[in-house]
Amino acid sequence: MTNVLDLFRLDDRVAVVTGASSGLGAGFAAALAQAGADVVLAARRADRLREVARQVRDLGRRALVVTTDVRDPAQCEALAETAISEYGRIDILVNNAGVGTAVPAVREHPDEFRRVIDLNLNGAYWAAQACGRRMEPGSSIINIASVLGLIKSYAPQAAYAASKAGLIGLTRDLAEQWSGRRGIRVNAIAPGYFASEMTAGIPEVQLMAFIRQTSPLGRLGQQHELDAAVVFLASPAASYITGATLAVDGGMSGH
Repeated sequence: MTNVLDLFRLDDRVAVVTGASSGLGAGFAAALAQAGADVVLAARRADRLREVARQVRDLGRRALVVTTDVRDPAQCEALAETAISEYGRIDILVNNAGVGTAVPAVREHPDEFRRVIDLNLNGAYWAAQACGRRMEPGSSIINIASVLGLIKSYAPQAAYAASKAGLIGLTRDLAEQWSGRRGIRVNAIAPGYFASEMTAGIPEVQLMAFIRQTSPLGRLGQQHELDAAVVFLASPAASYITGATLAVDGGMSGH
């Protein structure tokens, strides 16, 4: 009989995490390492990546730092090739790199809108494309979308909401293309509001009032609650799940 807890293990698998230099991405890297994976850390801030790499190694797993701007397809190709060269495989990709903005639509400059789409949506596609070319059957791609790809925001966030809704659509399409033919599962997670760099700039009183009105749990999410969802979708425990978007939002999207 299969031990159900063993299904959540990621022993000797290799995970690539983008946007891994801080915040949620750094948490994902540590969680994957705790589950047994070696981790390839990608972001633009090399100094912070080195600190996250130290944390992964302290957990007994290997860590590789690859400075990457996912907006550049060539850098995504280099990231994937470096992972293969160093570790021989890519089993998991967590597309976490992203940026948030809050600008009224009548004032948003085209360059600002393009910047958000280019990082949040295009960057995820380039990373998925590069890693997907090299992944073997049984691999998993997890796109970090947002509850704002599913519901309205309390602030004017057209670019961010559009990028995350697009990422959910991309998830469904890649799952259709790759799951049966290539054996690569592709899913998304739609986080609600978590303590992170993106929420740090929002006035706390306003944010908490919005959350209490829209979320049955009435609080911010905690890192470990999102980590568990990432490990689940990365693991054999989710082997029959693809093309799905898992809302980890305190019930906000169903309220």
